Amino acid sequence: MDGALIAAISTLCAAGVAIALAVRQPLRRLRRASEEASARAAFRQQREVLEAKFFDLASRSGKPRGLKWVDVKFLDDLGFARDRQSGLLAAFVSVNIRFEAIPGGDMEDVAAVGNIRDACALFHYEGGGWGTGGKTLFNVSPQEAIARFHTQFESLPESVVPSA
Repeated sequence: MDGALIAAISTLCAAGVAIALAVRQPLRRLRRASEEASARAAFRQQREVLEAKFFDLASRSGKPRGLKWVDVKFLDDLGFARDRQSGLLAAFVSVNIRFEAIPGGDMEDVAAVGNIRDACALFHYEGGGWGTGGKTLFNVSPQEAIARFHTQFESLPESVVPSA
């Protein structure tokens, strides 16, 4: 091969790499935006089942100690975020939780046991579906929870949306 041909091939290869790099980032953003839209739609569709699963898991967690979960009211306030390390999506949903003391437990004589508690229920999106571990963050709204864990989660644009 002569020098001109090698230079031409090198230039074409460099141009191909440059084009691939230039296209890669916008494609990644488009793919993530599509995933976020699909995840939000799926969350709205699955919300009732997810709420029941959350209550089941959270009420069996033994937390808070000495209290029995009586009721969880899911509110319209919610936020979506992406885990900075794994890239997985998460939903933070405002809830009002009502407890009662377990008879004979440490909390039986505490007057505040019956007070409704504000909290945030956590959900995760993985493999095209939503799930929950029953994790609860007490005394924070979805926005406050995402802000508190800003090193772990990145708030998604338009993350506060009313439920359908």
